[in-house]
Amino acid sequence: MARGGIPASPLAPRHGVDAQRIRMPQGGPWASLRDHLVERLAAGLPAAEVDRKLRAGEFVDAQGVPVPADAPFVPRSVVWTHRDLPDEVVVPFEIDVLHRDARLVVLDKPHFLATMPRGRHVVQSALAKARVLTGLPRLAPAHRLDRPTAGVLLLTTEPRWRGLYQGVFAAGQVHKEYLAVAPVRSGLELPLVRRTHVAKQHGVHQAREVAGAPPNAETLVELVEQRDGLGRYRLTPRTGRTHQLRCQLDGLGIPIVNDPLYPVDRQVAADDFSSPLQLLAAVLELVDPVDGRRRRFETRRHLSAWPPPLG
Repeated sequence: MARGGIPASPLAPRHGVDAQRIRMPQGGPWASLRDHLVERLAAGLPAAEVDRKLRAGEFVDAQGVPVPADAPFVPRSVVWTHRDLPDEVVVPFEIDVLHRDARLVVLDKPHFLATMPRGRHVVQSALAKARVLTGLPRLAPAHRLDRPTAGVLLLTTEPRWRGLYQGVFAAGQVHKEYLAVAPVRSGLELPLVRRTHVAKQHGVHQAREVAGAPPNAETLVELVEQRDGLGRYRLTPRTGRTHQLRCQLDGLGIPIVNDPLYPVDRQVAADDFSSPLQLLAAVLELVDPVDGRRRRFETRRHLSAWPPPLG
């Protein structure tokens, strides 16, 4: 049984992407499964394509048996099918595997790669690519990184492990360190702990800090080194709000170099990989919820605006 009591898909992932589960309502006016699917999927799938998929056996029942084109509508029954994949811009950077064992796969995610299949980024996601790379079709992320952010990303190999590791993240029991390149601001005394209320409205790209509201986001900000007006910062978040680091550094007057959202929401072409956000998830450390061992994973990547010294 998959997470949440949903039975596992009878179809293997395709290109690392799970099949779609379609559950029929408790009742309705449809005489046939086909009639319901045509109405339900109209926004993204023309009736002719529903008919083609039915004839081709691309809708299957819970046992993986193709559903006949003339199948009746059965309330609360379930069918599965693979969605048509969107045309995607190929991200020209590879994922690296930092660690692999029976429970975990830890990736070093590049910039521009989404964590999960979503919207315009489906096959071009870390999860889909990792499933293909490792041959593990049930990989799932225990947490997420923003698409522009590179670095350490932890996945679980089976659904039975996912909840345990997600719980560690949800409880704030994971130590995270990020590296960022941003301007050096005169008069800003560091290190400091930034405590603010970060809010993100659904449908709005940017998060914002709400003055006077109770703090819900906390980050230790340290300046590691500086040169030519820029600094390399170590950021240690103690909470995990959406865009927390990017929003809080912008609030300090030191927006991260090449941030497409802060301080200004810029429209960057999907195939423009020339200016990666200078933010890197550098360290992930936790006590393993299964065996109690302390686990620490570190990125091998570097930020392009702050290359390592030669030699």
